Amino acid sequence: MSLIVQKFGGSSVADAEGVKRVARRIGDTRAAGNDVVVVVSAMGDTTDDLLDLAHEVSSFRGPSRELDMLLTAGERISMAVLAMAVRELGIPAQSFTGSQAGMITDGIHGAARLVEVNPDRIRESVQAGNVAIVAGFQGMNRQTRDITTLGRGGSDTTAVALAAALDADVCEIYSDVDGVFTADPRIVPTAHKLDEVSSEEMLELAANGAKILHLRSVEYARRFGLKLHVRSSFSTLEGTWVIPSPTDADSRDLTKEIPLEQPLISGVAHDRSQAKVTIVGVPDVPGYAAKIFGSLNDAEVNLDMIVQNVSTKSAKRTDISVTLPQDQGDTALQVLRRVQEEVGFEDVQYDDRIGKLSLVGAGMKSNPGVSFQFFKALSNAGVNIDMISTSEIRISVITRLDLLDDAVRAVHSAFDLDREGEATVYGGTGR
Repeated sequence: MSLIVQKFGGSSVADAEGVKRVARRIGDTRAAGNDVVVVVSAMGDTTDDLLDLAHEVSSFRGPSRELDMLLTAGERISMAVLAMAVRELGIPAQSFTGSQAGMITDGIHGAARLVEVNPDRIRESVQAGNVAIVAGFQGMNRQTRDITTLGRGGSDTTAVALAAALDADVCEIYSDVDGVFTADPRIVPTAHKLDEVSSEEMLELAANGAKILHLRSVEYARRFGLKLHVRSSFSTLEGTWVIPSPTDADSRDLTKEIPLEQPLISGVAHDRSQAKVTIVGVPDVPGYAAKIFGSLNDAEVNLDMIVQNVSTKSAKRTDISVTLPQDQGDTALQVLRRVQEEVGFEDVQYDDRIGKLSLVGAGMKSNPGVSFQFFKALSNAGVNIDMISTSEIRISVITRLDLLDDAVRAVHSAFDLDREGEATVYGGTGR
């Protein structure tokens, strides 16, 4: 008998019919002789709706204890409703909050990190013959005993953490598409599904805007050498297997499953949630950049791309541009204004009308000409570039938000990733 952890996203349980469909999928897995643990997200766009409600009644936009308390209500609803639907099929089921499932976190509201996973109640429930249904995205800080949230997409992390702690045979991540695609099929209908992708490539895709998997869940899976199966709850088709890389923990027996020749390009990711902050006229003196980034670090601002160049105003000064999540923009501006006089820079500029485009593929390590082909495609599409960042298997650029969709399609076509027919998107809004 196998133990399978299944995670269902919000689009899969968006309404009563979706909940019933997921319950039948769980029932089929159970009927095949497997023990099942389920992690579920909030129904549909409930989390976004709750955020909108919070913003209507409060001017404070940052993470807080009360915001976490509010947002966890979404998963509590879906876990209880799904448990009812499973029991309606004659299958015993119990629902659990994140804290009841033993998801112990640090005390950072809105972006808590797991420090301990003790799924004793989940293990006991399964051994008693139940399907255990766990609310994703949430945990508890042991010191304060406050409820915390893991950040957007945190249900994926909950599922992977439970799979590792329970020594599950497989962790299945269900969504509204058939797997990991070469680009968002909502933007590029000719995108095609990947049969498998390395965890290294999936990390880059997730980090740069691909919403199919939460970045931290991929990191967690890599650490424990877990294989993930990304598939649709709306079909029975085989999905995409995320295979640990040869260097990942406990993955020596899995390396034979990884192709010797990896494809040149795995996919194109995009991100609309970034903002750009430019610090103008920073004194070009050792230690000043450290002061700026130290203050941002103290405020727990998560920076992504960083570019420094000679200031247009003075040869003895420099401009520093960074990208960061839009919801941290106000915090970053407040911090920078506070240290402006001490550091002596001239101004701070903020722009949230940007988009990030990333080309990802392990094959680009050993293939020349990828950069040229990438930038030529953007040039032909009339897309101007503000910032550039690279790794061994990724090229990322920042461009204007209104040009982002065109840029994605241009790059996708330039690397021959288009396929005949249109990819199926079963549900969800892509928010």
